[in-house]
Amino acid sequence: RDPETLAREASEIEISVLGKPIGIQDQYISAYGGQRLLSFDVDGKVRVETLKIDGDDWSILNERLMLFFTNTTRQAEQVLTEQKRNIDAKIGILRRMKQLTLEARDCLTNGNLDDFGALLDETWQMKKQLASKITTTVIDEAYKAAKEAGARGGKIAGAGGGGYLLLYCRPE
Repeated sequence: RDPETLAREASEIEISVLGKPIGIQDQYISAYGGQRLLSFDVDGKVRVETLKIDGDDWSILNERLMLFFTNTTRQAEQVLTEQKRNIDAKIGILRRMKQLTLEARDCLTNGNLDDFGALLDETWQMKKQLASKITTTVIDEAYKAAKEAGARGGKIAGAGGGGYLLLYCRPE
């Protein structure tokens, strides 16, 4: 099957059949793979843009990204259910996060990797405002220590509340 069909069918199974309160971004990036910008239209259409990142920049980015397991697992549904309830009240934050995503795309495709790292920090600060369980004391302390040690930015991968902490760090 083509990536679009796989993504749509996986989303249908998780959301409609299994009743999970999730988005569809994970299914789309899994089906398409690679470095992509996903845009979700109000009418349900999903646009998939391949990011053209210079090979040297891609190598540098891979050297500067660090991924750490928080040693905490959680049920994403708990975080996502609250986040979904908060959408109307948080629409301004969500719109700003969308704009920052476009800026991050431009940073990556133009080789402004340190600026990309800083945008990770800005979007993480905003994401934490979307629901109460997106971060924890342990995650906040780990992130603070990373920033104090020189990390430019980072975020929790996925819904939040545990899982993996992604950091952007210059070699020094």
